[in-house]
Amino acid sequence: MTLSSTLGGVIVGLACSLCAAGEAIDVGSRLELFVDDHLIERMTDARLVLHHPATRQVAIDHNEPWEGNICCGHTVFEDGDLYRMYYRGRHYDEQAGQETHWFSCYAESNDGVHWTKPELGLVEFRGSKRNNILLEGQTRFNLAPFKDLNPNCKPDERYKAMTNGRGGMDAYKSPDGIHWSPMVEGHVITKGAFDSLNLAFWDPLRGCYLEYHRGFRDGVRDVMTGTSEDFLHWTDPVWIEYPGSPPQHLYTNAIKPYYRAPHILLGFPKRFVPGRQGVPHRHSGVSDAVLITSRDGLSFHRWDEAFIRPGLQPERWVNRNNYPAWGLVVTPSDLPGAPDELSLYTTEGYYTGESCQLRRHTIRIDGFVSVQAPLAGGEMATRPLVFDGKELVMNFSTSAAGSIRVEIEEADGQPIPGFTLDDSPEIFGDAIERVVAWRADSDLSALRGKPVRLRFVLKDADLYSIRFR
Repeated sequence: MTLSSTLGGVIVGLACSLCAAGEAIDVGSRLELFVDDHLIERMTDARLVLHHPATRQVAIDHNEPWEGNICCGHTVFEDGDLYRMYYRGRHYDEQAGQETHWFSCYAESNDGVHWTKPELGLVEFRGSKRNNILLEGQTRFNLAPFKDLNPNCKPDERYKAMTNGRGGMDAYKSPDGIHWSPMVEGHVITKGAFDSLNLAFWDPLRGCYLEYHRGFRDGVRDVMTGTSEDFLHWTDPVWIEYPGSPPQHLYTNAIKPYYRAPHILLGFPKRFVPGRQGVPHRHSGVSDAVLITSRDGLSFHRWDEAFIRPGLQPERWVNRNNYPAWGLVVTPSDLPGAPDELSLYTTEGYYTGESCQLRRHTIRIDGFVSVQAPLAGGEMATRPLVFDGKELVMNFSTSAAGSIRVEIEEADGQPIPGFTLDDSPEIFGDAIERVVAWRADSDLSALRGKPVRLRFVLKDADLYSIRFR
């Protein structure tokens, strides 16, 4: 089995489904994000716009003596009512110019905002086990766990992880996310470079495990990928591609299926720019975070503008800061009455002081990229679509003066009576899910299974996602 054969069927079956009635994309009842131009046939006076998270408070300070100022490699995910965090505990002695210890550590939260470090009693540090250390040793750092949703998963392997060994990636298992042990002796992946957060996960839509890890392609840090049916035997890794984007150092990848649209993979690589020095430091190089998206796991659209910039804090302009954690989680909004939002996290304070921190950032649900038009107006028309649902739901935002109107057309572009632009009242406001209604009705049952086009007329508005449901 090769990676291309494993994922090639997915490209046809999930990302670019062709219906029998013509070259129409079968979207079923899936949520579709406008993180690429997959659904878009044309735009007039409108464009795809990358949005940026809001900076929030420090989520956790790595100020324990077994942690330090070069803690990184964070993984964050929701597990029922619990939020779990895993990270590397490590310190750099600036005067001696050397690192002092290597641990894998654990924290947890009830809301993804406030985090605690439970006393696990597993690993002794300076004569005490009253700490949150999971594992120790240089060959067990950058642990990247996930909860395995493979229906054939064994109970003692409910949680799995990749971790960095010397010269390769090692597979670990746990029955509870706390007590970890190797699945096999030795490395399961050996081709690549492994001194950053490398990861793997079960993909239920593709029916296999996917892994993404770092390598050097023509001297540039880049991302390789492979597949496995059992988490132990992996295909030879191949490079992922970014059509239209220049070579850039990607130190990590943070790739994962988007929880509301798992046929779309989102990644938040740490982009490294060597040679630059934002503030004086013995190590040069600066970093930020970018956004990559894919529908087949191999070809990624990369937004070359930064998703998260270093910002106004001087310490974020020091080498190896701004590592994105692996994982997006749903958290409550600080705004009264506002819907939940997404939290993601990046590091700061790396190499500076006695500890470093993980800071939280937030973005609206589905809010990574939008189709946007000015108040003067613009349009976006989709390719022919086939759907399975009764109504159209939008995630959108307008100004007080802005609006969106929607027309449904035949595959040849002829407006469908009852669903024309004249039948569409101006929709304005800000909502994660708003049902689109025409003067006649919002019920689209009569159009189910029939190739149609959607035409959106926007004024000072953003359209983030749509779903037929």
